[in-house]
Amino acid sequence: MEEARSEPAPTSIAYRLRRDAGGFMDRLRPLFARRPVRWAAIALGGLLLAFALFWLIFARGLPDAATLLEYEPPLPTIVRDINGQPVHSYARERRVQLQYSDYPPLLIRAYLAAEDKGFFEHHGVDVTGFGAAVLDYASKLGSGQRARGGSTITQQVAKNLLIGDEYSPTRKVKEMILAWRMENVLSKQQILELYLNQIFLGRNAYGVQAAARAYFDKDVADLKLHEMAYLAILPKGPANYRPESPTGMERALDRRNWALGEMEKNGWITAGQRAAAQALPLGTVAAHGSSFDARAGGYYMEEVRRRLIQLFGEKASDGPNSIYAGGLWVRSPYDPVVQDHVQTALRGGLLRFDAGRGWSGPVGHINPDNGWERELAASYISVDYADWRVAAVISRSSSEAQIGFADGSTGVLPADAAQMPYRRTGGPAFSALKAGDLIVVTRNGGGWALRSVPEVSGGMVAEEVHSGRIRAMQGGFDSRLSSYNRATQALRQPGSTIKPFVYAAALDGGMTPASIIVDGPLCVYQGAGLGQKCFRNFSGGSAGPQTMRWGVEQSRNLMTVRAASQTGMDRVVRTIKNVGIGDYQPYLSFALGAGETTVERMVNAYATLANQGRQQPSKVMDYVQDRRGKVIWPQRWRACDGCNMANWDGKPMPRFGFEGKQVMNPMTAYQVVHIAEGVIQRGTATVLNDLGRPLFGKTGTTNGPTNVWFVGGSPDLVAGVYIGYDKPRSLGGWAQGGRVAAPIWKAAMAPVLETMPKTPFVAPAGIRMVTIDRRSGKRVYGVWPGTDLKPAVIWEAFKPETEPRRSIRKEEAEAQAQAADARAASAISRGRQRDADFLEGQGGIY
Repeated sequence: MEEARSEPAPTSIAYRLRRDAGGFMDRLRPLFARRPVRWAAIALGGLLLAFALFWLIFARGLPDAATLLEYEPPLPTIVRDINGQPVHSYARERRVQLQYSDYPPLLIRAYLAAEDKGFFEHHGVDVTGFGAAVLDYASKLGSGQRARGGSTITQQVAKNLLIGDEYSPTRKVKEMILAWRMENVLSKQQILELYLNQIFLGRNAYGVQAAARAYFDKDVADLKLHEMAYLAILPKGPANYRPESPTGMERALDRRNWALGEMEKNGWITAGQRAAAQALPLGTVAAHGSSFDARAGGYYMEEVRRRLIQLFGEKASDGPNSIYAGGLWVRSPYDPVVQDHVQTALRGGLLRFDAGRGWSGPVGHINPDNGWERELAASYISVDYADWRVAAVISRSSSEAQIGFADGSTGVLPADAAQMPYRRTGGPAFSALKAGDLIVVTRNGGGWALRSVPEVSGGMVAEEVHSGRIRAMQGGFDSRLSSYNRATQALRQPGSTIKPFVYAAALDGGMTPASIIVDGPLCVYQGAGLGQKCFRNFSGGSAGPQTMRWGVEQSRNLMTVRAASQTGMDRVVRTIKNVGIGDYQPYLSFALGAGETTVERMVNAYATLANQGRQQPSKVMDYVQDRRGKVIWPQRWRACDGCNMANWDGKPMPRFGFEGKQVMNPMTAYQVVHIAEGVIQRGTATVLNDLGRPLFGKTGTTNGPTNVWFVGGSPDLVAGVYIGYDKPRSLGGWAQGGRVAAPIWKAAMAPVLETMPKTPFVAPAGIRMVTIDRRSGKRVYGVWPGTDLKPAVIWEAFKPETEPRRSIRKEEAEAQAQAADARAASAISRGRQRDADFLEGQGGIY
């Protein structure tokens, strides 16, 4: 029988741990009994505690230095014009980013001599310089004076880009930690590149290239030795070395010469180079703003800015492609030549209209008690017209007024140079002047003379037909006086310029250009709320049955109302909406221009007519590139590979697909354009007929009249203009689109059209050209249209199977035309106002 074995009692794990730990401590106690071991352990613990505290106080939460590998400095957005030339920038910091290799070696050495001689030897921290800074800080503690920095270039980069400019010992320690980390991540060349692109050097210049432009109007590659040395001393405090003041100039020369001496000590220049450079003056240019012409574009560039902000945001926090930090490159269809003509013509028209009405009043007001120089500069009000200038009235006596300008200069405005009547009071303008008024003046001998900014305003746009690219835009007299863009923001009634689209709906509904429409009284029941509305001509008479063409050419409102009524306003407002003019309710008054729209929309709609009903969205930007050149707008933009090849490679040529959207029947669009050519030849815009080229268009005048319009153009370029007060009121009974707006259009577009070939409007496939009697609309056989302005027989455009079936003999057509012309001449000789004149002046009678 096998003996039973006894099992040992189980032992808990906790017991064994305590037992083993106790044994381990028992073995260590003899060691801790020895004094050296005990002190070493205490020192090690203290060191670990100090490191932990140091990390908690200084190192915890510091940014990762590796982020600088992907750092992108804020860069301005640059706009190029239609020719690819930079014309405008949007910037809050003037900066141009260069690579390390772009900086001349001597310029780099100038900065090393002035800021950090041992840059290529230390590892981010200069121990000697740091120690001297600590002693300087201790000596000035409590005095309120700021100690010298002692920072290396690496530390300055850490301060500027990662932790900020707080003045405290804590920041200095953090700066050292980051500098050490940066040296482990970045090369010396990368650190210098960041430094030279980021450092602030005064005159709103960030980076050395921007400073070279700001102080010497040169690129860094063109700087001389003495100029490099001056730029190298600026990081310590640009305000201390301002060349505008005698004290700053003296300090700048002393410090520059010191930097040149340091370069010689380090063996980077010879004694002769140093002496020659020290003998030269600073050579800085006067402080100036952006290198771009601030006057270029005006309203156009402000519209580009608005659309960029909508797309990409304004600040760096809005995304990597923000307008003021993203470094975007914008290609624009802005044409400086066309813009100059449009701006000049609109301004001239506004001045002519406003002439003789007296002084319009001050353009602004400041509080002279707060210092007129500062207040005037802060107002940002100026004027860019001829030799006009904005001035602040400082004081006024009975014989003269003291005025001051934004540059700090002053002048005298004699009382006899400000005697035009003030339109609000009727008294002399000089008597209405008071201290703090901002006025517009021009040089007059040894003094100044008062000028009046037009109170009436307006807007004008010129757009390419086949692409929708806006070549020019003017939204008022001067964008510096008012940034409100009347070309894109002002909602105005279009008046008779809406009529071509009413007739387009009628043509789609079955009418033809030769359809007879009665020009007579019309009453329409508009519902229980509106009741019955009756339209009639001013004279109480009527022209009777007339062709659609005649109604458009003579802008007959009653014919337009009848055509809209017969077609159906639902169809009319749908056509108007399709071309982008506006979304209106189906009321007859909208057929006469009672709705609201903008110049930009109207011009785009007329461009759609000229483009055979294919609408291209109006655009002030062709494409937008990020700082690396990648196209980021439009989103579906594709490069045309092979389009810029020097020679044909034998492969198929690039083909472009149709762009835009077909919003109107091409034949309908051409019919409307063909009819609207008659407005220029013998209608309400004959002032443009002497341009001697194919043109179409329509005048417009709204009730009051409060707005006068002309929109039209050639097969390739369409433009539109309106004139009116910002707060709508009557322009005066004589104001009409043909008298006021059309001459402005002519002044702007005549020189532009002269540079373009005379191309006719091309009819789309399917259009049938038929000779008809211009007054009756009946078909004429065997006769070619005449060449005079009002021929009896003309070519008319018809859709297939819609041409007139009834005919008339040539002799009858000529007799009817002569009789109609005689009746019109008789009415004028009797002094009667023609219905066409009245209706054109009234726009919609609603």
